[in-house]
Amino acid sequence: MKNPRFRKGQSVIEYAMLITIVAAALMAMSVYIMRLINVGSQQTQKELNYCWNK
Repeated sequence: MKNPRFRKGQSVIEYAMLITIVAAALMAMSVYIMRLINVGSQQTQKELNYCWNK
């Protein structure tokens, strides 16, 4: 039979690892998200410039 304290400590470590992995994935994706935002804003700017210059 396992010690309940050991199992609780193991759960904390597992949650910490999960949070670390999710944070790393979000940081890696942030580059692509920023590119997407920049492309969208550039497209909007081009459309607005086209409308004003008619």
